[in-house]
Amino acid sequence: MLRSAVATKQLAARLLSSGSSLRAASVCLGQTGQQNHDVSAEIGALRRWVQTTAYDVGESTNIKWHESMVSRVDKENLLDQKGCVLWFTGLSGSGKSTVACTLEHALNKLGKFTINLDGDNIRHGLNKNLGFTPEDREENIRRIGEVSKLFAENGTITLVSFISPYKADRMKVRERMAEGDFLEVFMKIPIEVCEQRDPKGLYKAARAGKIKGFTGIDDPYEEPDNAEIVIEVHDEAGNMNSPELMASKILEQLEAGGYLSCKQ
Repeated sequence: MLRSAVATKQLAARLLSSGSSLRAASVCLGQTGQQNHDVSAEIGALRRWVQTTAYDVGESTNIKWHESMVSRVDKENLLDQKGCVLWFTGLSGSGKSTVACTLEHALNKLGKFTINLDGDNIRHGLNKNLGFTPEDREENIRRIGEVSKLFAENGTITLVSFISPYKADRMKVRERMAEGDFLEVFMKIPIEVCEQRDPKGLYKAARAGKIKGFTGIDDPYEEPDNAEIVIEVHDEAGNMNSPELMASKILEQLEAGGYLSCKQ
């Protein structure tokens, strides 16, 4: 007996979330009896369905939001800091992760509680089932946006280092957060400099056609229009600024914004 269309898609969605993309597609295609269908297209359609329809809380009757007995203010007072998300965005090789790690070290020395969410690290676990299609990139950012929001709401200074190339995706994350929680940090650097640096050899591989959909080569990077913090990665003479110098500029803005203390 055939499953209902929704039940079939939900089964396929569970397979997809576990990393079994081909099995997920075969479940959908097997249910409908389609032959010679574009499997990648089916996977893409399934991911879009998961993101918009599959488990819509609005259609559920038994899922409720539970408020904590400890308020955000109480947690921030305990830590003597204000929770926020520093969202590092920029091309591959722009120094996002390096500066984020340097900043985290400086904050730690000041006794501040932080968490560093790095794009590569997150793809080893939470987002390991996602690729680099526009749909997967969108879901990649949506997930980490929700995670970082939870940390900020609990008083943590949260450092997020993702290329996050699309303005719309970054805006969706910003709109999910309270006013002042989302601080966009744009690592400003010409793509030519990134290609010269190429610490991971990714630009070379992309130019050779070994990597498809690489940001800045055959997929766009959309620069922020009004980032809270803009970091010039190299100076007017073309020399790279040190991670310590760039981190210190962010630290100054955090202090000026009142994020490093709850005391009036």
